[in-house]
Amino acid sequence: MTSLWTLTDMARAMRAETVGAPAAEITGISIDTRTIAKGEAFFALTDVRDGHDFVEAALKGGATVAVVARSKRDRFPADAPLLVVDDVLDGLRDLARAARARMSAKVIAVTGSVGKTGTKEALRLALSADGETHASVASYNNHWGVPLSLARCPADVKYAVFEIGMNHAGEITPLTKLVRPHVAIVTTVEAVHLEYFGSIEKIADAKAEIFLGLEPGGAAVINRDNSQYERLAAAAKAAGVKNIVRFGEDPSCEARLIRFALHAGMSSVHADILGHEVHYKLGAPGRHLVNNSLAVLAAASLAGADLALAALALGKLRAPAGRGARFALHIDGGNALLIDESYNANPASMAAAIALLGQAEVGKLPNGSCGRRIAVLGDMLELGSDGEKLHRALAADLEAARIDLVYCSGPLMRSLFQALPSDRRGGYAGTAAELEPAVLGAVRPGDAVMVKGSFGSKMAPIVKALVKTYAGTPAPEADAGT
Repeated sequence: MTSLWTLTDMARAMRAETVGAPAAEITGISIDTRTIAKGEAFFALTDVRDGHDFVEAALKGGATVAVVARSKRDRFPADAPLLVVDDVLDGLRDLARAARARMSAKVIAVTGSVGKTGTKEALRLALSADGETHASVASYNNHWGVPLSLARCPADVKYAVFEIGMNHAGEITPLTKLVRPHVAIVTTVEAVHLEYFGSIEKIADAKAEIFLGLEPGGAAVINRDNSQYERLAAAAKAAGVKNIVRFGEDPSCEARLIRFALHAGMSSVHADILGHEVHYKLGAPGRHLVNNSLAVLAAASLAGADLALAALALGKLRAPAGRGARFALHIDGGNALLIDESYNANPASMAAAIALLGQAEVGKLPNGSCGRRIAVLGDMLELGSDGEKLHRALAADLEAARIDLVYCSGPLMRSLFQALPSDRRGGYAGTAAELEPAVLGAVRPGDAVMVKGSFGSKMAPIVKALVKTYAGTPAPEADAGT
């Protein structure tokens, strides 16, 4: 198996004391004994749980060495294969710096209120068409996820993509200075984490911290159609960024949307990317994906990738679990469509998901009628004092998308449920678990059902229950063409 780090280089980067006789080559970095592979280094991070409690399991599971804190060294046998550091998270950050220093890759960082993970995955796809690409897994975008993703980056990749998130001011600055991107994307700024910020302008300022880590001569790729564009652009200039690339429909954009067509399972796009007209297809549907694809192709071009290959690769784009993945539910000899948007939610992503449901195809039934579009919605969290108002406002989005039935759970969603006309009210419950039986009993052949809510509103179990009850299988992929 290919070596990611030598033990010597890893110990030197972290200023670690080597104990026992670890193998000379490290094949990967792990923080989870459930997925650890032979030859990996296990970092005993202390976050929700103390990783030192799992060191023994990690070594038995195949880890070649465990990185532990000096204060907890005595918990392990004298000959255990260890790298001992003052602080495990600081050690991981040191290793991340070493990983960044040895890279020759073009590095792209992505932040934004909505669309970070989807844009990161689209970049992975687009750049991989041109050369070896590393990208952070899942949503590893926080104080430990970013250094972990950096530490996992092989030295010889051509491109590297990192997602950077935050829910408080000041969190992005140390992360972007670790990543030191050549291109920094801000997908959009929306009313997310208002509980901690109080205004969308302060959210924009926090997102703009990403520009502080840009390499000299680097580019800022910013959504021109967003209300916070001018504030973001001013922050980029204040950080010394001279190359600001705008994306969107505005005529001034360097990455400009010319025309697009939305379909139930994909979208077709005509755009001008840095002076080159491109026609391409997105293998996953949604207006928000169309807009973010402009940033993806602009960033790919700025990084030196082949624009034509990058655009062609986007035809293979698929929505991941919890962020638009689709399932066919098999009910009474027919099929229903399930759209899984259960990973997270805020007003902007909720509006986008509702619009997506409005575009979904419903089935024709033997009696000549059509299936229904059903939204199953859980609370959007961290919205502060505007929470109830922002939930009620979704009624207009549901009306515009012609959603037939709405099921709601959670105290904030009660305000939306009460704002709906009676013929659109499917059901309400205080929790997602209490709502689940009503949803399971409501779905019929031909329906299209979308489930969405903040992670803390626990909507994912409803998705799992629908898939299990109705023998759900991945929905057939739309033909994205070539």
